[in-house]
Amino acid sequence: MSKISELDSKKYHEQGYLIYNKPVFSEDKLNRLQAIFEEQLLEKGDKLSDELDRPHIRDPRLLEFLLSDEVLDLVEPLIGPNIGLWSSHFICKEPYKGRATPWHEDSAYWKGRADSFDNIVTLWLAIDRSTKVNGCMRVIPGTHTNGFSEYIPVDRTTNTFATQVKEVDESQAVYFELERGECSLHDSRIIHGAEPNTSAYRRCGYTMRYFATDIKVLNEREVWLARGKDLAGNTYQKR
Repeated sequence: MSKISELDSKKYHEQGYLIYNKPVFSEDKLNRLQAIFEEQLLEKGDKLSDELDRPHIRDPRLLEFLLSDEVLDLVEPLIGPNIGLWSSHFICKEPYKGRATPWHEDSAYWKGRADSFDNIVTLWLAIDRSTKVNGCMRVIPGTHTNGFSEYIPVDRTTNTFATQVKEVDESQAVYFELERGECSLHDSRIIHGAEPNTSAYRRCGYTMRYFATDIKVLNEREVWLARGKDLAGNTYQKR
């Protein structure tokens, strides 16, 4: 039986997001994932903690988690049985100094990388407890059907990006509060962001991004066939 019900899947497609308030991995497996993250955090050098992008390229141990049935069984009811691994990203907001994530659409930063963004989903796994207090993610429901938004510049020193969506009705925001080991899932086109972490509690998450394989990847990006078969003539990395 799928972990995602038909009602959950319908809500995801209507609203652009889903919150999964259950553990994704066993405690042992989650601890192993966190240990890899802590290693990468120590090795990051001058890189900011919220910029550990595509760590699975540097550390193939992460493929155990990214290509796992625990994750793919959550993704399949949303985008179908033919699934490619698009990317992953450790995002860590340090206590008191974690930068804000301005309102944005993931798809806006991926222009020219795929021929469609209709079926790209991000699973955001909470490595630390994620709440309003430490800057959890928030979304504007239903905005995944709006197309690309207009963006304006923001201060890069206090934000993770240099631009943000120009007009956002923040009164509509839904906050993704998650316990350690739980996850949320969101459409690549939905408007989302996060406030800065001004608390004493670190907020780390691991984003796992997947696409339906009828989408054609248009650049030299490394992608993996996670489940099912390719439908668009993409080239995949060896597992």
